[in-house]
Amino acid sequence: MSAAANKTANGKGNDRMGVPHLQPAPMRQRQPARPALALLLTRAVFLLLLLSAGNARAYQVVIDTPAPLQDVLRQFLDLSRYSQRADLNEDQFSFMLATVEEQVQELAATEGYFSPKTRIDVKGAGASAVVNISVEPGPRTVIAATSINVTGAATTEAPQQAARVRNSWGLRAGRPFRQEDWDSAKERGLRILQSQRFASAEIAQSRAEVHAGNAQARLSVTYDSGPVYTIGALQISGTSRYPDSIIHNVNPLRQGEAYDAERLLELQRQIQSTPYFSNATVELVRDRTRANGAPVEVKVSEFPAQVVRGSVGYTTDTGARLQGRYGHNNTFGRAWVFDSQLNLEQRRQLGALGLSMPPDDAAFVNNVHTSLERTTLAGIDLRSRRVGLRRWRSTQKYDLAWTLEYYSDELQQLSGAALPTNIAVQPGIQRALVAGGRWTRRQLDSLVFPRDGHVLSVEAGAALQGALSDQSFVRVLLRGKKYRPVGRRDLVLLRADFGAVITKGGDASIPASLLFRAGGTDSVRGYTYQSIGNEQNGVVYPTRFLAAGSAEYQHWRSRNWGGAVFYDVGTATGNWPERAFFHAVGVGARWRSPVGTINADLGYGIQRRQLRPHISLGIAF
Repeated sequence: MSAAANKTANGKGNDRMGVPHLQPAPMRQRQPARPALALLLTRAVFLLLLLSAGNARAYQVVIDTPAPLQDVLRQFLDLSRYSQRADLNEDQFSFMLATVEEQVQELAATEGYFSPKTRIDVKGAGASAVVNISVEPGPRTVIAATSINVTGAATTEAPQQAARVRNSWGLRAGRPFRQEDWDSAKERGLRILQSQRFASAEIAQSRAEVHAGNAQARLSVTYDSGPVYTIGALQISGTSRYPDSIIHNVNPLRQGEAYDAERLLELQRQIQSTPYFSNATVELVRDRTRANGAPVEVKVSEFPAQVVRGSVGYTTDTGARLQGRYGHNNTFGRAWVFDSQLNLEQRRQLGALGLSMPPDDAAFVNNVHTSLERTTLAGIDLRSRRVGLRRWRSTQKYDLAWTLEYYSDELQQLSGAALPTNIAVQPGIQRALVAGGRWTRRQLDSLVFPRDGHVLSVEAGAALQGALSDQSFVRVLLRGKKYRPVGRRDLVLLRADFGAVITKGGDASIPASLLFRAGGTDSVRGYTYQSIGNEQNGVVYPTRFLAAGSAEYQHWRSRNWGGAVFYDVGTATGNWPERAFFHAVGVGARWRSPVGTINADLGYGIQRRQLRPHISLGIAF
């Protein structure tokens, strides 16, 4: 004996299934979304009874049935849900007892049990009552066969995409039939079509034919892909303070390209990466009569013209921090961004000013900036003044920047002693005008919590003696990170940094902020920040070569909490053939905060036999 029902809709909602000897009832996903009319009436009556006065009571419910069904009944059966209510009276309690069997039938059907038998036994009275509910679910319905079809333009325009819908269908023959799985499988196939080309794809027909006599279900779904959508013009709303041209200039979409949901998300991210807009929604107009060149609706919320921010914090590298920042996003009424910041840390202080133009039609931002920075670390006092020009562009996967920077650095010993002649030109000021560029590539599954992918950055610059520079040199810095997932949650993180300043002279006439030291949170843990370099008489000077690497295994016990073990190695030296590598091992804790992964590590520096704590915010540079 069998019962079946058809649904012709867009895939939203649940199929209705007939069950022999029972009133047909809709399936539901965990808590029923569309109960049968009889059940709606009974619950309405129960709610009215709850409003009536009566003697207070509570009771205990014991449910005896297999685990898959027991959890559902305990969570959604009314008699179980209201067992701790102190305002129930005898009439309300009796009413729930009378509707138990009907509710069990509906809830059991969501797990594939269509012929349950329910027994109820009430022991005791009043607040000491114990309700024993025993349910024999009967045979669980399994899937006997499935039929997945795709119609519309996908059959000719994108046959591989249509095949992916069929191949990704997860409800294979022999699996238990569950309403939640059935709904999820249909939606998953729909998302495959709607994610690319076919924005208005829908479920034209779906059918779940349940044969209760032999506990089998036959499933069939037909998807209508609809026409191929291509990208049309942007329709922007929500701008008043800043011009629409900003959005047009950062728009990565090309008119006429095939619709791709990920590309629309890329536009959304590009808009929100600017300092002008706090929020953006990007949607394609899904009108089948306008599929060729479909408009893209962009709705934005603007940041105020003036922004003031402040924060306090602490890092194990430079100590306690107090930060203040003021910005004006509409300087001169032309959307030029003025930015000023002041960072006060125990071992580092920074003041900076910058002025940036809005993105041009190639999405590049032109910027002029100046800064003054002082660090007091590893026995030296370094004061670096910088003025520069920058032209840069940032996308989801790539960053590109061209720079022209003038450095004027002053190096002193904290002890007040004279600097060695091979470290700095007396009285310790070095100058350089450096023309350079930086290129970064990100290929990650997530920018905030990456588990798979890599980040690669290449930075290069050059200075010419006599052109506002004390010495000619070429500077190169390579950085890389590799994320590799292990199992469902764990991952391996590999990191490598290599830097070199190539020159015919020594270190004496090169600005110290362009040289290298190692050690600290993002370098070699287990050693004090920037404590590895050219060490002379207990003072660590920056030098011309850097090499550092790390291997870390992260084990996540839950979605947000995990632990790590790591091995770090690195060196900073002025004589590469005589380099000395410093090794460290350690353990750490990880927490995925709303802004990124917080890392708390304890590293042991093997060469110096010291333990060092390290706290940082893990980001993909």
